[in-house]
Amino acid sequence: MLYGIAAATAALLLTAVLAAAFRLPARRAGILDRRRQRPLPLLGGLAVVIVTCLVAGTGEWTRVAPLGEGVGRLLTAAAAVAGLGLVADVWRLRARVLVTGTAVAAVCVVPYDETGVPGGLLAIGWIVLATLAFKGLDHADGLAGTVGVVTAFGAGACAAAEVMDGLAVLLSVVAAALTGFLMHNWHPARVGLGACGSLFTGFVLSSAVVFTRAGYDIGPSAAVVFCLGAVAVADALLVVLARGVARRPLLRRGPDHLAHRLRRLGLAPQGSVVLLGTGAFSSVLVGVLVHTGWTGDSAVLWVAGGVAFAVLVLLLIPAPQGRRPPSTQVSGHLRVRNG
Repeated sequence: MLYGIAAATAALLLTAVLAAAFRLPARRAGILDRRRQRPLPLLGGLAVVIVTCLVAGTGEWTRVAPLGEGVGRLLTAAAAVAGLGLVADVWRLRARVLVTGTAVAAVCVVPYDETGVPGGLLAIGWIVLATLAFKGLDHADGLAGTVGVVTAFGAGACAAAEVMDGLAVLLSVVAAALTGFLMHNWHPARVGLGACGSLFTGFVLSSAVVFTRAGYDIGPSAAVVFCLGAVAVADALLVVLARGVARRPLLRRGPDHLAHRLRRLGLAPQGSVVLLGTGAFSSVLVGVLVHTGWTGDSAVLWVAGGVAFAVLVLLLIPAPQGRRPPSTQVSGHLRVRNG
């Protein structure tokens, strides 16, 4: 427990310092995002990845808090996915490259001896979808970090209930690192998560949930993983439906996400993040209670109903008219990316 507290504290402070230090190099290299027409350095996610791997790796190397073979492999695969995301932040990468890379990493971490082949294939699909859906949350200041912290604590509680100490330590480090990152990412953000940090975080969280549910029946497991990823799922579903109804290309970026539509309802940027963070906390809490047996599987229906209601209501909010807003991704020498 003492090491867990020390590791979390170190991760929080180191990430806060490193994220601030990466701002200037990101600006000079042109690794930028645009948030409401202001440039935003994107290497904050790299700080989260480096600190998480460093702190968790130190615990494994010293054997003070060994991760275990499966969790160590998970962290290695997540770092590889983060590397792919860093390439996407610097240069243009097609979506299928990110999907393929994430799928290959997922294949390497699923515990097939506990899930079986059919369950393993479903787990791979979920990890890929959840990782990319979490990446979509990085469309507003503070949103991905807030949802990531809440989900990491929930997944860590599930891991602790299964006596997976190594996984619980890793998730506590991720939560602390994201908290340090949020010191610079709350509106108005001074540094962004980027594809590097969002893919890493989404991969770790979705894989961790798969680890904690390995060996359980597929139906209840699907209910738990849905609850722990409900906000990201709602955001992805809203984007797919909105662009489908408007007959716009699915991969063309635009103001279709949750926070965008809440802003059009009159909420302030901070207010929309707090509201979505509260929704994430509620759904994650239900998932943890179902996993630990404190409530029945039917509680998941409330989460599913809430997601469906929110998506349908927000879908009715008209998108802004006029010319299409510029892509929010800008890389090397301020080159606009539409991917």
